[in-house]
Parts: sequence; C-alpha cells; structure tokens
Amino acid sequence: MPAEIYGEGYQFLAKPELLTFEEIERLARLFVGMGVEKLRITGGEPLLRHELPQLLQRLIAIDGLADLALTTNGYLLGRQADALAAAGLSRITVSLDSHDEQIFKQMSGRNFGPQRVLEGIDAAARAGMSPIKINCVVQRGVNDHTLVELAGYFRERGHIVRFIEFMDVGTLNGWDLTQVVTADEIAERIDGEFPLEPIAPNYAGEVATRYRYRDGGGEIGIIPSVSKPFCASCTRARLTIEGQLVTCLFAESGVDLRTPMRSGNSDAELSQQIQTIWTARNDRYSELRAGLATSPDKSGARSKIEMYQIGG
Repeated sequence: MPAEIYGEGYQFLAKPELLTFEEIERLARLFVGMGVEKLRITGGEPLLRHELPQLLQRLIAIDGLADLALTTNGYLLGRQADALAAAGLSRITVSLDSHDEQIFKQMSGRNFGPQRVLEGIDAAARAGMSPIKINCVVQRGVNDHTLVELAGYFRERGHIVRFIEFMDVGTLNGWDLTQVVTADEIAERIDGEFPLEPIAPNYAGEVATRYRYRDGGGEIGIIPSVSKPFCASCTRARLTIEGQLVTCLFAESGVDLRTPMRSGNSDAELSQQIQTIWTARNDRYSELRAGLATSPDKSGARSKIEMYQIGG
C-alpha cells in the first residue's frame, strides 16, 4: 500500500463494511462443505485485526478443515506469536523481500528496517510454529543481488524461503517485464552457492516448485507465475474483508457475498451462489499475459484488484 497514496489521511473501510468473525466463519464452513481443505488468513495485514486469535479458534474448529495458515508482514508477529500459537495456529508465512536494511526500506515503502520482522520470525519459531515460510518477491535491479544471501540466512535457521517472480498484481507496483527474474534463473543462482535438486510437490496444484539442498540442509520453493503459468491447475478462491469472492489473483473485480448473506439468504442459497461463480470461472490471465504485455494498445494495463485487498 504505497505511502504516497495510503497516507495518514486515507479513509479506510468503516467497521460495518467489514465481515464479522461470525460471517467469515459461516462462509468458511460453506466452502469447507463444498470441498475446500485449506484456509489461509492474509491481508492487508491480518495481525492488525483486533482479537484475531478468536477468529483462528473459530476456523480451526470447522469440521473437515485439514489446514489453517496465516501470511503476515511480520511487523507485529513478535508480540502476537504466543497468542496465535495458543489459538491453534501452527503454520505461518512471513513476507520479507530482503533482510538488507536499505533494500527492505525501499521495497516496503516504510522507514523501518527488517530487524523487527526477523525478531517476529524467531518468536514464531520459539512458539512452535513449523514450517515457517518466507515469501520473497524477486525484482531485478532491486533485490535480486541479495537472494542467495537471503537463502543462506534462512537455511541456517531451518526455514523455507519461497522466491516469487515479480508479478503485475494490481496497478500500483510499477510492474515491468524486464524486472522479472525467472524461476530458472533464481534456481541457477542459488544452485551455484548451495547445490539444489528438484523434489516432488507436497500436493496436487501446489504453486511453488520445490527444491532441496543436496547436503540435506532444507529446501526452498520458487513460484514461477510469470515464466511458467499454472492457471490450469489453480484451485484457489479468495474472499476479501468486505465479502467479495475473487476467483483469480489478477481479477478485475469480485462477486458480493456480504449483501445476500446480510439480506437473509440461507446456507443453501449462498452455497449455490458460490458454486455457480466457481464453476463458471475462466480465469487465465497469467497464460495470456505475454500477449497482453506486448500488445500495441497496452491492453495489459487493465484495471485489477490490488494485492493488499486479496493477499497472495
């Protein structure tokens, strides 16, 4: 959320516009009832949500849910790690594009360095969360010269770094195809310092290509959504905090579930609406991106939902 746009005077959503914990739990139960096995709390920044552990407890208790995880920027993690673990959270992902002071400030757009985030990661480890994953967006000419060092830093600590190709999510990150460091190049650079070998995915549809260190020192993942799109195997739906169901990370908009829910629609009616939206989806932006990005009319610059609204 660029500070020059979302400064101190920005008017954020009023509380009545946000889904309540009860509404989030209700929709989550419906999704799980239709076959969803994994839930992930993202953001924005989820640790800003008051009494978040209560929501986690509600979701963990859903019958049929196999896995719950959370993605955070880690700034508030140090003070909340114990409460999150006590609520039942065992898996966490922290977004950290560099542990270099100046690069961190540049990429986060804030005037603080990475130390508090690193301390939050350590706190999560002490609280027993495992595995801890670190998401690093690799941008050529910005932080790509530090990716091997970052891999080494977390390799020593037993955490999994997932390197993500720089994507044109939303419209505010100044995306340029020339700034993309491809998955193959990322793997080649790390392999040059820490020899790697590919390993099988944990589950069908996993977005990260997995590699392990040949000496047994752990693993990394690389998410190649630009160079090797995986639209055909995507199984992820996203629910925004105001109740929009979004079927693609690169969607232009979502479908409102909050209004029918608050208007008295039954669980059966809401489930039917969700099923209709999901089965009708035809999202394949990542597969089409190459043509869009080079088209004469610059049609690739269409309006898209911003990343902070729907998470990763």
